[in-house]
Amino acid sequence: MVVEAHHHRSTLKQKNKPFKSHHATKSALKDIAKGPCARPRTGRTARQSTKSPAVSTVAQARLNRRNTQKQAQATKRASLVAATRIFNGTDGAPRIVAIIPLSEDIDTRACIEALGKCVDEEIHGINENTKIWAMKTSRFKTSLQFLPVPFAHPFAALDAARAADYTLLLLSPTIEVTPAGDTLLRMLQAQGLPTAIAAIPPTTTENLDAKARPAVLKSLLSFIQYFDPAQRRVFDLSAPADSLNTLRALAEGCPGEVKWRAGRPWVVGECVEREEGGVLKVTGVIRGGRLSPNRLVHIPNHGDYLVSKIISAPLPRTKHARPGGMDVEAEPVLLAERVPSSADSLVSTNVADDMANEQTWPTEEEMAGALQGTGEGVPDAKKGTTPRRIKRIPKGMTEYQASWIVDESEDEDQDEEDEELDGEEGRQKNEDEEMVLDDALDMESERKSVVAFQELDMEEEQKQLISWRKRSQEEQDAQAFPDEIDTPQDIPARTRFARFRGLRSLRTSPWDPYENLPGEYARIFEFEDFKRTERDMWRELEDDGIEPGTRVTIFIEGVPHEASVPSESPFVLYGLLKHEHKKTVLHFTVQRNTECQGSVRSKDPLILCYGPRRLRVNPVYSQHTRGGGKGANNIHKFERFLWHGVTTVVSVYAPITFGKQPCMLLRETENPQTPELVAMGMFMNPDTTRIIAKRIILTGHPFKVHKKTATVRYMFFNPDDIQYFKPIQLFTKHGRTGHIRESLGTHGYFKAHFDGPVNQMDTVCLSLYKRVYPRWSENWTTPGASCGGSDEMEE
Repeated sequence: MVVEAHHHRSTLKQKNKPFKSHHATKSALKDIAKGPCARPRTGRTARQSTKSPAVSTVAQARLNRRNTQKQAQATKRASLVAATRIFNGTDGAPRIVAIIPLSEDIDTRACIEALGKCVDEEIHGINENTKIWAMKTSRFKTSLQFLPVPFAHPFAALDAARAADYTLLLLSPTIEVTPAGDTLLRMLQAQGLPTAIAAIPPTTTENLDAKARPAVLKSLLSFIQYFDPAQRRVFDLSAPADSLNTLRALAEGCPGEVKWRAGRPWVVGECVEREEGGVLKVTGVIRGGRLSPNRLVHIPNHGDYLVSKIISAPLPRTKHARPGGMDVEAEPVLLAERVPSSADSLVSTNVADDMANEQTWPTEEEMAGALQGTGEGVPDAKKGTTPRRIKRIPKGMTEYQASWIVDESEDEDQDEEDEELDGEEGRQKNEDEEMVLDDALDMESERKSVVAFQELDMEEEQKQLISWRKRSQEEQDAQAFPDEIDTPQDIPARTRFARFRGLRSLRTSPWDPYENLPGEYARIFEFEDFKRTERDMWRELEDDGIEPGTRVTIFIEGVPHEASVPSESPFVLYGLLKHEHKKTVLHFTVQRNTECQGSVRSKDPLILCYGPRRLRVNPVYSQHTRGGGKGANNIHKFERFLWHGVTTVVSVYAPITFGKQPCMLLRETENPQTPELVAMGMFMNPDTTRIIAKRIILTGHPFKVHKKTATVRYMFFNPDDIQYFKPIQLFTKHGRTGHIRESLGTHGYFKAHFDGPVNQMDTVCLSLYKRVYPRWSENWTTPGASCGGSDEMEE
């Protein structure tokens, strides 16, 4: 007989909560306990299933995919219609095409005639001396405006591409693109290239064999894809089919958006007339964003100006569609007028008040109290005891007025080489001053300074030539021994480095950003909250101004006569946003062009191009913090050179801009039409509190070493300097830190104690820092263009 084992019933067994169950919350357990027939909970925590119980899971997933695809198609179609709506209709805006030849054997006129011939359309202005050629295509129900650019004129090409919807790049099938053409393509890339179409001009079979044509087109496609990877083919304008396809791409395609132009208005001047009183009338179609008469407008090479009013300028329409119909011109209507209370002013800089600074001259009460017991007045200075300097003043100015002229040579932001000449300048200060009247300065009295040509002797010329050739060696030394300099022996170190200070840590040590500021900081503007100002500005712009696509006539005040004179570039008017006329300190993040040769030193003169502006600047370079952060104290190390392969921050005085604006740094060469592309980058922020600290390192040799103590020499050469720099922390190249203990002897030896054993092959260093600033910028004019505005902006 088998004995059954004893066991409990399953209903009496305890079921413990599983460890880390998927449904572990109380609400989830309650939902499970309710069962499938429980009523769903109501309220914010209720979960409604998106799946229908009547449809299976597989079928529902298929429907969801189709619905997602349909929504994506609708969104894409809506964006396409919105992008091309401005070109639709009889009064639609014309599509602007910049024609840029990249070889000298290209005939721009023949290329445009080939496009018009394929649809039997007439091109207006091609036989006249105009900068805009127009063509209406009945087949594609749109109109085109061609902006032809001469060959080897990069600034005209940049100006045309900046205002164009398309860029037609003309390549030669027989001549290779020159290095200047490569540089132009890189500059177009850095500025923001509109939708590009590549083509070769119409050629005869004698110039290019029919068998070799496919290979040539394939080679040119490979070349142009290096600069624009979106290119899929190179059109041949010799073939009517390719000419028609090129015209179809220009007339029916959707032009790509250039990011920095989004929301910014511009007008290509179809008709530019000048009235009495300096009023310029510009007729054209508003493109980009809304144009308001309360905002300023910028004319390249001339400056910023006020808009008095904007009136409509509709095109004449044909009353009857049959042949011989009469053209009816609509009456212009006033669309908007400037409101003085809400309009921007031409003031770009503050007026510096030197009397608002701290006054150290004693008051009359203090002078009377000091001389009360003596009974004597203030004695006159003896002859020869007051050092004076020679000043040049404009004709007709009194001696008292001349004493208020600020000499620009007293710049506190001189480079290291300028500081080494302090001894020579000090010896020249003992000469007597003479007030010299210079008749040649009479016409230049309104300018800040006048640079007169001074021919140097052969010895000085040779000396400067040698110093210029040493720049490459200086750049190599700066890479091998960054910031290291030799302590001068003829000048005390405390005098030579009086403007420098010691910091325990470059990233965490405090530094007041408003102490010892230069005079230029009294002229610039500062934002309390730049992000908030930008956000409010874009919000106000949504409803202010005239919509894009409207053909208008703009009345601009105070424009010089030179602005209405035709030049090699098309006349383009750019609308500025609010506050974009005021000057401040701008910072750009740039990377150096790999094709740029030679050294680029800090404060070297360059051309800064950003937005519609071009400025002559002397920038200051500094290190870029990863992520763009400011750190604990917003101190960033100064860079003496613009290095390859490193992102660097460029700081300049320039008018304010908003958004992610691309920028370029160009360097002038002997030929003004072949500039050198130095660097390209993006606008970062307008931070006036960013401290650019120039570091110098004084090095010494450990003469004798005993464990953690060392006797150091060659860092200083007198005991007074050792006592002056004693509080600053020392460090070695092997990672030791220490302090100066005491001075030894009279030749600059001192004893230092470190946090660990010191190697005699090590080098003892001491870091000093000084804040540096950029130099004031000026408007730059394109070579060959007449500039009516002054170099300095209005104050």
